[in-house]
Amino acid sequence: MIRVLLADDHAAIRAGTRLMLEQAADIVVVGEAADGAVAIRQAAALRPDVVLMDIRMPGTDGITATRAITSAGVSDVLILTTFDLDDYLFGALRAGAAGFLLKSVEPEALVEAVRRIAGGDGFLAPEVTRRLLSAFVATPPAPPARPVVTGLTEREQDVLAALGRGLSNADLAAELAISEATAKTHVSRVLGKLGCTSRVQAAILAREAGLA
Repeated sequence: MIRVLLADDHAAIRAGTRLMLEQAADIVVVGEAADGAVAIRQAAALRPDVVLMDIRMPGTDGITATRAITSAGVSDVLILTTFDLDDYLFGALRAGAAGFLLKSVEPEALVEAVRRIAGGDGFLAPEVTRRLLSAFVATPPAPPARPVVTGLTEREQDVLAALGRGLSNADLAAELAISEATAKTHVSRVLGKLGCTSRVQAAILAREAGLA
C-alpha cells in the first residue's frame, strides 16, 4: 500500500482529496495536517510514502515544510496547490518537492502522480512543465560545474544527464539497457552524492552543469 499524508488548511479539500485517493485499492491516507508545522511532525511520526502538500497555509508554509521533510529524508512531497505561480513552482522544486500539481487535476491523474512519486519518479502538471522548460531555455546553462560532476562515475553522469532530460526510471532503464530496479539504485546513488532530495533538484543541477 502507498501511504499518504494530506497537508492542507481546508478540511473540505482534505476530505475530497482523501475520497479521490482512497478510490484506488493501493493507496491509503494515514494522516492529515492543517498547517506546515503539523505536517512536519506528522511526516516524522507516520513516515508516509508521499506527502500531498498545499503551499499557502497558516504559520509554516508548504515550501518551508517541504524543505524540512525532504532534507530529513522522511518522505517524498507532491505539491498540490491552487496557485499556478512561478515563485511557488520553482520554490517548491528547489525545496525538494518531487512533483507539482494544481488542484484542478482530474482524480485519475492525481492517483497516477501519487503512484509515480511513490515509485521514485517525479511528476509535473502539464500546465507547468512547458513553463519550467522555457525557463531553462531562457537561462543559458552556467559553465559546467566540474566539482559536481567529478564526484560521479561515468555511468552516474549518464544517469544525471537522463534525469536532466526528465526521463522516468523505466525510460532510464531502457536507455541504459539495465533493469528498472538497477535504474532506481543508480538514481538514489546520484541523489545521495549530489546532496539532492529529489530527482527534480538533480535535473536542475544537470542542466546547470551542461549535461542536459
